[in-house]
Amino acid sequence: MSRPLSNVDPALRRCWHPVARPAEVTAQPRRFLLLGEPWVLYRAGGGIVAFADRCPHRHTPLSIGHCEAGVLQCAYHGWKFDSSGACVEIPALGAGAVLPPAARLSPPAGLVEAHGMVFLAPEPPIAPLGAIPEADDPSFEAGELPTFAVRASVGLLADNFLDVAHFPFVHAGTFGADEAAEVPQYAVARDGWSFTVSYEHSFANREDPGVATGLRPLVQNRRLVYRLDAPFHLSLRIDFIEAGGTNVIGFFLQPESAERCRIFTTLWRDDLSGDPARMAEAVDFEVAVLREDLLVQEAFDELVLPLTPTAEVHTRADRTTLELRRVLSDLVRAAEGDTP
Repeated sequence: MSRPLSNVDPALRRCWHPVARPAEVTAQPRRFLLLGEPWVLYRAGGGIVAFADRCPHRHTPLSIGHCEAGVLQCAYHGWKFDSSGACVEIPALGAGAVLPPAARLSPPAGLVEAHGMVFLAPEPPIAPLGAIPEADDPSFEAGELPTFAVRASVGLLADNFLDVAHFPFVHAGTFGADEAAEVPQYAVARDGWSFTVSYEHSFANREDPGVATGLRPLVQNRRLVYRLDAPFHLSLRIDFIEAGGTNVIGFFLQPESAERCRIFTTLWRDDLSGDPARMAEAVDFEVAVLREDLLVQEAFDELVLPLTPTAEVHTRADRTTLELRRVLSDLVRAAEGDTP
């Protein structure tokens, strides 16, 4: 794979991508950008529907129109479309007119709600949508970070999420000061279009109430399990060995345009005892961590992820992020008709 991966690489059309939180989609049409292309989303018939954001008549953005009882009306000439995308009325032709068969809206290949997100696939996806079992586990409560709209590469953001060598340097203001610079040995386990990385290490558990009471020591152990589902569906499960409990971070990246993307993050915790103040504190902490990452990510001049191994210098500490490049290289080849 010779070319670097940009936010609008044509191969990404064959993938699932997050486009919205469900609360962002209402009964009225709204525009969302994906891979440099506009989509209109709205609620109709008890679910969410999506179409390319252009009327087949004069390619007017449908997102400036309005909906009534699930019927979308174009703002320019009043053409109306039902939730299947079929045109049901052209006012200029009068009642009972024969409507052109081509007067249909263009839907995506796939649209689904999963673990608190709306995902869209412009063309038939090569890789399946990732799963987060904890999202459907009633013992876990969810906390959503604010959505960040940033100038960044989704590939580099995924690389950053999977990278563990930057903690002492980028995150010195949050948790990095307690992290050792040396990265422990670890292995990457690939499964089709996904891979996981698991290892244990010691850390200062300042969040554990048992530390203040003397029940447990400050320095404890935790198990980290990173997972990537191609292209940019990421999660990190953190199991606290001594204190007990699990923290899952879901990290979902929406490539809007060549230079812009949106970042969605959700926490799932089973160790906060339903305390909203503790969840708010956990969310605020993750916001602070993400802001530290963005100080680096928004500074990149080239907003692409190099996929050729020789384009960068890699070490044993980069096994996870090197595997990211391998998976994405295989995905691009598959999208272009070559077997990876």
